[in-house]
Amino acid sequence: MAGKKYRNALGKASAQDEYDLQQAMELVREINDTKFDASVDLAVRLGVDPRHADQVVRGTVMLPHGTGKTVSVLVICSEAKASEAQEAGADFVGFEDYIEKIQNGWTDVDVIIATPDVMGKLGKVGKILGPRGLMPNPKSGTVTMDVAKAVKEVKAGKIEFRVDKAGNVHAPVGKVSFSSEQLFENATSFLKEIVRLKPAAAKGHYIRNISVSSTMSPGLRVKKEKYVA
Repeated sequence: MAGKKYRNALGKASAQDEYDLQQAMELVREINDTKFDASVDLAVRLGVDPRHADQVVRGTVMLPHGTGKTVSVLVICSEAKASEAQEAGADFVGFEDYIEKIQNGWTDVDVIIATPDVMGKLGKVGKILGPRGLMPNPKSGTVTMDVAKAVKEVKAGKIEFRVDKAGNVHAPVGKVSFSSEQLFENATSFLKEIVRLKPAAAKGHYIRNISVSSTMSPGLRVKKEKYVA
C-alpha cells in the first residue's frame, strides 16, 4: 500500500494525466515532500531495440544549469598531464596507483576521465568499471588528451546517458530547489539531444513516452507530441 506522502502527492497531481513539460516541472516541485534536496529525473521510453548495435542510443549533453550535484572526478593519466587535471578541478589524479585501488574494490567516484595512452592498462579493470558506468569512452568525451576541458565540462553539468535493455533512457535534470524554469531548460536540452540521436534503423514511433519524477515521488507523464521524431 502506498505511503501517506505518496497518496498526498497523487492528490495534487494525477499519475494518469499528461502535462506539458513546463507544467510537469512546476508540479514535481510542488508534490515533493522530502526534507532533503531531492533529485529530479527524466525518463524516456524509446522505440528502439538495444540488442542491435545500430539502435543503441548513447551520448552526452551539457545541462545549462547543471545537475545540482557535486560530481567527483578521477583523472587517470601520466605524470605529464597530472598538473593540468589538478588545476582544472579533478578530485583525484593518478595512474597505476588508482588502477591498483580499483582492482582492490575502490570505485568511490562519479566520473573517470583518461588519456588515450593509459587505456591499455585501464582495460584490466574494465570488468569492474563497465557495469558501474565508469569506464572511460571516447564517444562520451572521457577519453581525451584535453583533460582540463573534460574535467571542467563534467563539473559544469555535462552528463552521459545510454539506453538500457528495456529501451529506456534516464537522466538527472536538477534538484527540487531549482526553479521550474531551470528544470524545464535542462530537460529540454536533454530531450533535444535524444531526438537528435534517433537511429536511422529505429522503426515506428521513436519517443514512446516521457515521465518526470523526484526522489520518492510518483512519476508524472509528459506530453510527448513536441518531441516525437
